[in-house]
Amino acid sequence: MILSLLLWTTVAVIATGILWKGSDWLEHSSEGLSTYYELPDIVQGALVVAIGSSFPELATVVISTILHGEFDLGVAAIVGSAIFNILVIPAVAGLVTKDPLESNRDLVYKEAQFYIISVAVLIITFSFAAIFNPIEATNGNGIILGEMDRLLALLPLLLYGFYIFIQYQDTMDYVPERDSSAINPLKEWGLLIASLIVILIGVELLVRSAIEFGNILGTPSFLWGISVVAAGTSIPDAFVSIKKAQKGDPVTSLANVLGSNIFDLLVCIPVGVLIAGATVINFTVAAPLMGALTLGTLLLFSFMRTDMILGRWESMGLIFCYLLFLLWMGLENFGVIDSIPSLPS
Repeated sequence: MILSLLLWTTVAVIATGILWKGSDWLEHSSEGLSTYYELPDIVQGALVVAIGSSFPELATVVISTILHGEFDLGVAAIVGSAIFNILVIPAVAGLVTKDPLESNRDLVYKEAQFYIISVAVLIITFSFAAIFNPIEATNGNGIILGEMDRLLALLPLLLYGFYIFIQYQDTMDYVPERDSSAINPLKEWGLLIASLIVILIGVELLVRSAIEFGNILGTPSFLWGISVVAAGTSIPDAFVSIKKAQKGDPVTSLANVLGSNIFDLLVCIPVGVLIAGATVINFTVAAPLMGALTLGTLLLFSFMRTDMILGRWESMGLIFCYLLFLLWMGLENFGVIDSIPSLPS
């Protein structure tokens, strides 16, 4: 048991290193492409960089669903990643810079509020699954189940299409300030594709290690999905946001976090449903987790709006809240407390 645990811990560490390297390539290629196509910073962070750095979460859902039949693991990783992104990444980016991390009104009143809408729409979609496609739980105990089919999965995808339209409108009003003549777009696209392939390999190793951790320790894969896999797949987001903050580009740093979460919630989970055809949503579990995500979102929104900066004390407060979330999940999964009925086992 100990040797197996050490083996898969080593695999998880190697996978994390692979993801880190892929993230480095991704950051360089996305910045070059954004400059070449003359995109404003907020669009670069919220769309181009965000989609690229969210590729691990998308790959997690696809790999978990197709190769391992673990859709719950993929969803757990996405929700855990969203919570990690919203609490940890802005905090670390704020702590590694000398000055407080600055936001602006576009970031607060467009990106942050659209992200809050995204959380609400996903909760509504889960609710529709429980209302219109209810499934009777075999063991009862007040568990609420519903089937999310491809039709319901289109709701968040349509909202993401509207989000892309909004970003497109911003690019039409933008006057570029950087020279893009020295950039080779074919080289940057090649580097981007290579980074996505490397990230895909890292995700497969990380998902497999999470499943093995659950088998070895007799714990649910859900626990490892929402913690280990979630943190591992958030490495590209963390790398990009921290680098942007250190380069004196806090708007892109924060926009990447919000844009990544919007993509995770509105695209990654629906794509998993489209692949599987339909999946059972345990609303009894989903509602508290989405509630935790909403609380974390409102906390970051409040901190960003206060004087339009994210200070050091606020950053440490965000990290403390994430540690409380991990403690809550650990106590739930090991049966110490039972505030979430029917947590996957």
